Amino acid sequence: MRVSTILPLAFAAAPLASAAAGTLGFAVGARMPSGACKTTADYAADFSALKPYTSIVRTYSAVDGAVPENPCQVAEQILPAAAAAKIKVILGVWPDTDDSYKTDKEALQKYIPANADSVYAVTVGSETLYRGNFTGPELLSRINDLKKALPDIKIGTADSWNKYQDGTADALITGGVKLLLVNAFAYWQGQKITNATATYLDDLQQAIGHIQELSGSIDGIEIWNGETGWPADGGDDYGAAKAGTDNAKSFYKNGVCAALDWGLNVFYFEAFDETWKPQSVGDSGSSADERHWGAFTDQRAAKWSIGC
Repeated sequence: MRVSTILPLAFAAAPLASAAAGTLGFAVGARMPSGACKTTADYAADFSALKPYTSIVRTYSAVDGAVPENPCQVAEQILPAAAAAKIKVILGVWPDTDDSYKTDKEALQKYIPANADSVYAVTVGSETLYRGNFTGPELLSRINDLKKALPDIKIGTADSWNKYQDGTADALITGGVKLLLVNAFAYWQGQKITNATATYLDDLQQAIGHIQELSGSIDGIEIWNGETGWPADGGDDYGAAKAGTDNAKSFYKNGVCAALDWGLNVFYFEAFDETWKPQSVGDSGSSADERHWGAFTDQRAAKWSIGC
């Protein structure tokens, strides 16, 4: 991944579709601190904590299979809570295996019709191109299949910024996909907090610039920053990127708020700590803790003032 050491010219070289402030959203997990699946009441409590700051959240699958012996019925449980709270949801499909794709597709077909007004969109895949699980044309085929199954729902995908910038996702950009979520983490590039905002904005600028240039339009494809964030106290360091609540707050206030100020819609990863998760190892073989990335604790207490 290319890393810039200077602040880009405030996105001046990558025109955005709107000069209005962007929309802030949050990624929400499917499980409680105990690892139990969230119920509709649990999602309602999540939304009560988030409602002062956002009107949209995103998930990663319609049926969360992170714990195979205890899959969570995300679409079934979250949509009634979203309807009651007047929160929009971007639901997810995990397309990496035929079984997971089929399971998620069937759940969406079952639960969306009664709650369609609460569904903003569906994303097929989360960094599947980055992991090399699909080529661009292969992922486009999955997206087009889901479009046929859910013709009235906006369908897109989410992937790492460099997969848009380097041409890996070109088949999606030229193939009629109208929603692209661009993930960008200065932390995962091992950047010092003092260079985090510069790196984050530059990465987004490169990805968005390529999407707009290839599509020939600044607003023909809806673009969101699909994920960004920084681990708080309890998280792991990654190179020069040091975990800690002070650094997470600094990145949020300087990086996330800057992107929002420039009119980009941003999903922060994530809303709440997911302390149920096991310690994990990243692609480089180093620790990749995902338990302490929340802007809120697992008890739904904000770690800093969430406003910009």
